[in-house]
Amino acid sequence: MNSSPTERFRLDGQVAVVTGASSGIGRHCSLLLANAGAKVALASRNIKELELLAKEIVSAGGHAKAFHLDVTQQSSVTQCFTQITSWAQPTIVINNAGVSVTKSLLEQTEADWDRVVDTNLKGVWLVATEAARTMVATKTAGSIINMASILGERQINGVAPYAISKAGVIQVTKTMALELARYQIRVNAILPGYVITDLNREFLQSELGEKLRMRIPSRRFNEPHDLDGPILLLASAAGQGMSGSTLVVDGAHLVSSL
Repeated sequence: MNSSPTERFRLDGQVAVVTGASSGIGRHCSLLLANAGAKVALASRNIKELELLAKEIVSAGGHAKAFHLDVTQQSSVTQCFTQITSWAQPTIVINNAGVSVTKSLLEQTEADWDRVVDTNLKGVWLVATEAARTMVATKTAGSIINMASILGERQINGVAPYAISKAGVIQVTKTMALELARYQIRVNAILPGYVITDLNREFLQSELGEKLRMRIPSRRFNEPHDLDGPILLLASAAGQGMSGSTLVVDGAHLVSSL
């Protein structure tokens, strides 16, 4: 008998790696996946926050463990996945780690470019390819979900390296989907709009933030839980037929009138 539609969104028996898991969207994703039944490998540079999050998940009846990871360094990525695979073989990866530098184009420096592109684009590439190697070596079907942005398709002043890096993430997603399909590894991307987190809450609730909100057709910013459906769809058996897709979650911001 086929499983019910609801059951197909469950992640029991799955092992998920979440990068940038110590705060914001990454933290939310980790709690979401654990609640859906996955065993979660929490990865970031902030090991103390990860350990607190792991305790929270375990206290709620889930399974999680903290792992130190610097996504910009191949050696760190390799070491992290060696440690994770000795704990459990990953079947899901949420490539969430990301940074931005807000300056005008003419004020951006080489150091700004390197910090943003190394984290947002190189980091996605390093983590996804390392995860794929472990899946292929163990003949494990899997799902890789890359967090891109609507700025991968549109532009805004002041964050050129960020927008460029996210455009690259979209192409990384499609290229990897093509090459990894034969191994039953799906690769998709989520393109969030503005999502309210502790990092941007003050700005989004400011006068400038209000002007930005009024340019969104739905007249609302997303909350982290608005990403729940897309994440569970792409991570679970419910999205088994999807690879190379880009899911926009932005309250119609990307299709706003010019």
